[in-house]
Parts: sequence; structure tokens; C-alpha cells
Amino acid sequence: MRQLYPVVLDDIDPAKCYEDPRRRQPRDRPYVFVNMVVSVDGATVVEGVTEQLGSAGDRYIFFLLRSLADGILVGAETVRSERYGPPKIREAFRPGRAARGQPPMPRIAVVTRSLRLDWDAPLFRDGRSTPFVLVPASANAERLDQARQVAEVVAIGEPELDLPEALRTLSAAGIHALLCEGGPTLNASLLGRGLVDELCLTVSPTLVGGGGGARIMGSSFLPEPIGLELAHVLEEAGSLFLRYLLPTTRTA
Repeated sequence: MRQLYPVVLDDIDPAKCYEDPRRRQPRDRPYVFVNMVVSVDGATVVEGVTEQLGSAGDRYIFFLLRSLADGILVGAETVRSERYGPPKIREAFRPGRAARGQPPMPRIAVVTRSLRLDWDAPLFRDGRSTPFVLVPASANAERLDQARQVAEVVAIGEPELDLPEALRTLSAAGIHALLCEGGPTLNASLLGRGLVDELCLTVSPTLVGGGGGARIMGSSFLPEPIGLELAHVLEEAGSLFLRYLLPTTRTA
């Protein structure tokens, strides 16, 4: 892998290009960094999943960013479509987590309105790490009881989930660096509320065409455009790995 910006460097170790996000943590919530992969024409999925957009370099960055996180925030639809399980940390990244005082694996936090999830799935039954489930307080009482048997439930806000308060609750629970892996609706909700500090975007050398994939915020519009600061550009086998800082980070 090589770096194209801010200076050109050949054969760089990408792990040295991503600092510990907890060093930039805001006062009252986790540092939130979003990681997404897109085609050249902006699609985030092919036939409903991201697999065809990925590459060896993208998978390396994916696991690298997970290794920096205390928690992984993900929407329920993404959990279902991508068949999420307990988060895995590559052996090469485990010493770094230990040196930073982090537990062996980050905790998954699932955002859901309906609580229509498979509570018998490995994500909830693995036993090594208890997931969070973030849900509006007005959610179905019977499903809330089911969720509480296998997850730590954060029920805040009516009729919609109070995302800022949910993030404050995660911070109080020791989640200081929170990696968001989508999907588009969750990305839009976080960005629209000024709750994203960093965007890591892989651009796959692929064209999808037509309506063949959701965009990183779906069809949602932001209250106003957000200017981004480009922190670095890495490249491998035609894939570009872009890291942007958002205004919340620049003014922190």
C-alpha cells in the first residue's frame, strides 16, 4: 500500500496512518468514525451486500479500524443483510489493543426500531461480548424483554431513538471510540445531528450503474452541506482509502 496524500510515500504501513481515535474524544460522547466502501459511481452494495466492492486492502483497513474501536455501531438492516456475528480482531492487531488498555474485542451496538432481530444468532449467543441494543423507549414491551435476555438494552427517546443521549450512555459504559459501519439511514441520522467526527471511505475501482446500490446516506438530505477536511489518501491495487475529518473534529 502507498500514500498519495498529504505526501507521496511508497510501501507504507497503513496502521501508522490511523491514530488512536480516543485521543480526540469529545467531552460528552464517544469519538464517532464511519467506515464505508463505495463504487466509483457511489453504490455501497451489489445485490444487497458489500462483498463485491471489497478487496484485500479494504479488508485490512476494515479490521484495522475495528481494532481501534471500543464499540461498533450498526443498523439492524445491516446486521441482517451482512449476517453480523461477534466482532473478530486479527492477531496482528491484538497487541495494540492490549497496549491501549482495550478489551480483546469491541462491543457491537445495534440500532433498531422494531427489535425484529434473531436473538438466537451468534451475535447474541457467543458469550464473549454482550452487545448493546439501542431502541426507542416506546418499543414493544415483549420484544424488549426478549432483547434484555441476550443484550444490554439502551431504551431512550419517544417515538424515535434519542441518538445523542444513546451515545452519551455508551460513553458512560466505556465506549470512547465508536466505529459506525452503516447502513445509510444510520449514517444520515448521525451526520444530520453533527455526531460524526471522521469518515473513512474506500473507493472501489468498480462501476455498479443504474439504481444498483444504496448511497452512504441513502436518499436522505442533510440540513446543510458539510465541508470535510482530507486527512490522507492511501492506494492499493486501484482502490483508494480516503480519511476525512469533520468540523466537530477540527474545532475540538
